[in-house]
Amino acid sequence: MTTVARRPTGAGHGWFGDLARSAAGPAICGIALIGLLAAWVAASGAGTLTRVRLEVTVAAVPMRAFTPRAAAATGAAHTYLAVRNLSDAADELIAVRSPIARHVVLVRQNGPGSPPVVVSALTVPAEGTLNLSPFTDDVVLENPVPFENSASVPLTLVFRHAGQVTVEASVTAPGTP
Repeated sequence: MTTVARRPTGAGHGWFGDLARSAAGPAICGIALIGLLAAWVAASGAGTLTRVRLEVTVAAVPMRAFTPRAAAATGAAHTYLAVRNLSDAADELIAVRSPIARHVVLVRQNGPGSPPVVVSALTVPAEGTLNLSPFTDDVVLENPVPFENSASVPLTLVFRHAGQVTVEASVTAPGTP
C-alpha cells in the first residue's frame, strides 16, 4: 500500500500562508531601503538640483575679410559671444558646433602677448557673463566653408549643465561684433 504524506491544514498553512511568507522578505527589504533613501535625502546627501538658465546676448561671426579670396587665405573664423548666466550656479561651455566648420575649438587667452591655448571648457560664472571675442577667450571655427555672403551662421553651444542652446550668429564686417 502506498502512503501519500499530507500537509497539515491548520492555521498558517496552505497556499496563502506560503505566499505571505515568501513576500515578507522582499517587502521588509523594500521598506528598509525606502527609509534609508528618505533619510539620505533629508540629510541633503542627495544634493540639490539647480536649474541653470543662460541667455546669449551677443552672437556674431565677423567676416574673415572683405573679399572671398582673402577670406579663404585667412582660414579660421573667430566669434563674438556674450553668455549671461541668470542662476546662482556656475556652468561651463564645453563645446560649440556649426554646420560651416568641421572643427570648432575653445581657446583661452592667458594674457597680452601670450599665445591662445586650446581648452576643454570655459566657465560661465554664477550670475555673471562669459564674454568671448577674438581678443579674449574665444570660440574659433577652423577652416570654415565660405560664409561671408550669409546673413547669419548657426552655432550650437553645449553647456555642461544647461544643455544645448542654438543661436543664429550675425555675420558682421571684419573685426566687429
